[in-house]
Amino acid sequence: MRWLRRPAVYVAMLAAAASAAPLPWLPLAADGVHDPAAPGLAFLQQPAEALAPLPRDSAGNLVRWVQALESGAIAPRSTLLGHTPVRVLDQDIIVSRFRSMPAVKFPHRQHTQWLDCSNCHPFPFVDKAGANKLSMVAILNGEQCGLCHGAVAFPLTECNRCHSVSNEALKREAAK
Repeated sequence: MRWLRRPAVYVAMLAAAASAAPLPWLPLAADGVHDPAAPGLAFLQQPAEALAPLPRDSAGNLVRWVQALESGAIAPRSTLLGHTPVRVLDQDIIVSRFRSMPAVKFPHRQHTQWLDCSNCHPFPFVDKAGANKLSMVAILNGEQCGLCHGAVAFPLTECNRCHSVSNEALKREAAK
C-alpha cells in the first residue's frame, strides 16, 4: 500500500480521524472502576465534561497534558501543602544514542511541572549520569518509564514521542 511508504501522511490521517471521532470517555458508572450504586458518584465530574475542552491527542486518553498545562487550560496543584516549593528542572537528557532507533530525549521540565524529583529519584531512577540501564522490555513490563507511560501518561505505542532525536544529528553535533 502506498501509505506504508509515507508514514507521516498515515499519521496525519489517523490524527484527523481521531479529532473527528466521537469522544470515547465512558461515564463513571460504566467505566468498570466506579461502583454505579455509590451515592457519591453523582457528585463527581464526568470524564467527557472534564476532558473534552482540553487539547486533543490521537492516543492514550486523547489529551495532550503538557500542552494543556503550558496553555493554562489546567493548573494542577503541585502539592497538597501550598507552601511547598515547586522545583522545575529545565534540562533535557539524551539517552539511547546511536542505536537502531532514534535517540531518546528525556525532558525534565515537562516532568517536573507535574512531579517532584522525589517521585523518580532515587527510585526508579538513580540521579547520576550513566547509572540507569534502560530497557524497553522493563518499560513494557511497567517498570522504569513504564510506571507512568502506558498508565497515566501517553502510551508506549507512541514511540516517536520519546525516540525523537536523529542519531545522524547527534553524530554531526559531536563532530563539531
